[in-house]
Amino acid sequence: MVDFSAVRAIDFHTHAEEPCCGPRDDGYTEFQEGLAAYFKNPAGVDGMLPTVADTARYYRERNIAAVIFPVDAERETGFRRYSNEEVAQVCAENEDILIPFASIDPAKGKAGAREARRLVRDFGVRGFKFHPTMQGFFPNDRSAYTLYEAIAEEGAITLFHTGQTGVGSGMRGGMGMRLKYSNPMHLDDVAVDFPDMPIVLAHPSFPWTEEGLAVAQHKPNVYFDMSGWSPKYFPEIFIKYANSLLKKKMLFGSDWPAITPDRWLQDFEAAPFKDEVRPLILKENAMRLLGVA
Repeated sequence: MVDFSAVRAIDFHTHAEEPCCGPRDDGYTEFQEGLAAYFKNPAGVDGMLPTVADTARYYRERNIAAVIFPVDAERETGFRRYSNEEVAQVCAENEDILIPFASIDPAKGKAGAREARRLVRDFGVRGFKFHPTMQGFFPNDRSAYTLYEAIAEEGAITLFHTGQTGVGSGMRGGMGMRLKYSNPMHLDDVAVDFPDMPIVLAHPSFPWTEEGLAVAQHKPNVYFDMSGWSPKYFPEIFIKYANSLLKKKMLFGSDWPAITPDRWLQDFEAAPFKDEVRPLILKENAMRLLGVA
């Protein structure tokens, strides 16, 4: 169990990237090279990306707890997903620093709902990551509600990619990724229909930043993680809301390994956030959302 009183921050957005079942699938290296070019980060080009155990060591050295998850986008990308069970097991071996989330394609329907319940009950998974663009679905599509119902009944958190993505950026046809699925306004319906299920909007939701801010302000169960961007590039209105109306709903997130917490925190220090808001973003809001405050 993470000693939340001792860690200096909680990174709410880190990735388990590498496949668990052998060598990379065809095209996976090119996919990672595209991400690396987008983020101006060599990760994914020179050799394999950090494993979950590598991530634990990195964060332990920095005394930062980390929420970590794979992304189940097998149906749309053809890349095998990283086993949710394997990620959870490595998290259990590093429970002093890692917080396990999972990912299930909503298209898996009742089978996905059964998996979600089992992961929460048997593996201690605390939440579920969705990437509408990579998974090819609108978050408010009723076909996804079977999975949401299971997650909500188990008391777990949902985290949705919102806005533009580095996945497929600059690649032919965007690697088939359709940005329309990740407009945060689709999550307004989900927040209405599942009012007690925590919903985290990942990233500043560009180019729909104001839509995301509106949903988070209007719906009590909606939060923002601030990952995927260096704070020095945050839109002015995003910082304004973080300093005021949404100061108790904003969460530190890096997007490791594409963006490191070292880079994010350095730029956060220089950004115009209020002193009284900084500890809320770095740790206190996440503790409250995780139910440990």
